[in-house]
Amino acid sequence: MPELRRGECAMTQVAVLFARSDSIYKTLSATDVWDAQRNALNWPGGAPVVAHPPCRAWGRLRTFAKPRPGEKELALWAVDKIRSHGGVLEHPASSLLWKEKPLPEPGEQDDWNGWTLVISQWWWGHRAEKLTRLYICGAKPSELPPMPYRMGEASHVIAQSSLNQHLRRRPEVSKKEREATPVELATWLIEVARICGSNIAAERHTA
Repeated sequence: MPELRRGECAMTQVAVLFARSDSIYKTLSATDVWDAQRNALNWPGGAPVVAHPPCRAWGRLRTFAKPRPGEKELALWAVDKIRSHGGVLEHPASSLLWKEKPLPEPGEQDDWNGWTLVISQWWWGHRAEKLTRLYICGAKPSELPPMPYRMGEASHVIAQSSLNQHLRRRPEVSKKEREATPVELATWLIEVARICGSNIAAERHTA
């Protein structure tokens, strides 16, 4: 098989860490999905990563959350794996992980050539807007797959605001839907991770 050049991407297996037990990633090809039963901390490495570490200890409502012992540190661990193997980490737009690790703000780049992209999961088919931060290591912005964009207003919300409750405008999505990733976005994140892994492998080969 000919060697891949930087930015080229074969069907490399991608490790999906901290997935739901009923994750849509389990239906996608060339994915190695680690849910709570498999325990992502046992992942041996050797592949690019898509990570969805638990976020309740990092989010806006963290003071009301009851994370398990050690749960908060999983996001820090996931960042280190992405820096080593390439890939992308997904967390809520309000996550304090960016300040504590720290991770680069949009428009910045860190010592691992990692950078941050803010997206709306609604663009990929989520019923609520669900603003999300992605930390990406191994691919430049110009190398990402095409991104969809939608104008208008989502039909649902992640959580009711006081204004939304007062106006009774839009319904709230279910807990499962808050946590789940739309299949179109999951497919896009897998492709991003493959590009990252291919680039990092090429860099190490020529180093």
